Amino acid sequence: MFALVDCNNFYTSCERVFNPNLRNKPVAILSNNDGCVISRSDEAKEIGLPMGAPIFKWENYCKQHNIEVISSNYPLYGDMSDRVMKILSQFTPNVEIYSIDEAFLQFKGFENYDFDVYGHDIRNRILQWTGIPTCVGIAPTKALSKVANKIARKFLKETGGVYIIDSEEKRLKALKWTPIEKIWGIGHGLQKKLKAAGCKKAYDFTQLDSTMVRKKYSITVWKLQQDLLGKSSITLEEDKARKAIATTRSFEYTYADIENIKERISTFAVNCAEKLRKQGSCCHMIVVLLRSDRHKHNQEQHRVSKTVILPFPTNSSLTISKAAVAAVQTIFKSGIKYKRAGVILTGLVPEDNFQLDLFTKEDPKHKPLMNAIDQINKKYKSNQVKLGNQDLERTWKMRQERLTPKYTTNINDIIVVK
Repeated sequence: MFALVDCNNFYTSCERVFNPNLRNKPVAILSNNDGCVISRSDEAKEIGLPMGAPIFKWENYCKQHNIEVISSNYPLYGDMSDRVMKILSQFTPNVEIYSIDEAFLQFKGFENYDFDVYGHDIRNRILQWTGIPTCVGIAPTKALSKVANKIARKFLKETGGVYIIDSEEKRLKALKWTPIEKIWGIGHGLQKKLKAAGCKKAYDFTQLDSTMVRKKYSITVWKLQQDLLGKSSITLEEDKARKAIATTRSFEYTYADIENIKERISTFAVNCAEKLRKQGSCCHMIVVLLRSDRHKHNQEQHRVSKTVILPFPTNSSLTISKAAVAAVQTIFKSGIKYKRAGVILTGLVPEDNFQLDLFTKEDPKHKPLMNAIDQINKKYKSNQVKLGNQDLERTWKMRQERLTPKYTTNINDIIVVK
């Protein structure tokens, strides 16, 4: 059996754990730079605040309906997510973290377990230990567990937050209830094709000839159909080293000067290098991106990228940052107001197994230095040690005018009980 455990309105729930005054009130969480709504409480949904609403257009609406608007507090959400995932690993060793707020669990050798009781145990422990409400969907396959989770969330009072598809009757009933656009893994394009083929519900999709599905669509779509038929075809994904690592961000404001952009590029490059070292890889190539604000139609636009091929594979923040900053200087255009930039590392190889060059190599001092920096930053759970050309105050410069305290990751923000 598989389970999908999904945190309810995760960002909002994290804020409510540390600020109980937000409970039973409409709450909206904003994206980077306080741009648009990316998470809403059930109360905000009922009022009619749409997902993705640009806050500058909906500001008055939020004030009229007393919707509490909060900037994204990613350090808090990341730490709370880590706590939830660690609790899930106590129920089974087979856990696939699917996103920041949901995970798949596989139960091998649990044949004699009462999954209704077990599902409620999972939900209750997470709620008791973290304060985060969840819903649990349990079924014979991953795709069906996703459907079961949606039913548990939709009918929260009736199910108690836990729903199990453990019979053919329940499977058919669930599929006939689920619209085709709500099936996990079916994107907008495939949705159009399936609707054209007469599929309005998930059940209709399972009735299509499986041979035709495999030929006309893809092996992935066929596996999804088999999963919905109750034949487990989609397995838990193992952690794999990424083939490319990227950090791309919008700036807090538009920048027309090279110095600010060089600082941002250096910070992005260092962040990528840290991820490289974490997964035990080195890179051969660096791609630097620079973009103007595409929404400002009255301003001159400039979209450009630069690829740098390194003479040797590296994961040194010093080497990668230096190459990235040099690259952005060659593509920067004076007079342009830039809004977004990014660094992509590709051509990845294992750090302990790659082709050496006869004439050039990494400075041998870099490896122990990077190791020391990583250990210090890990110990203090923040980027305390930075390069000289980085901003010493913040890692990401984002507009966060409604930011709440970092209750669990900053010693100065810990709640004091009086």
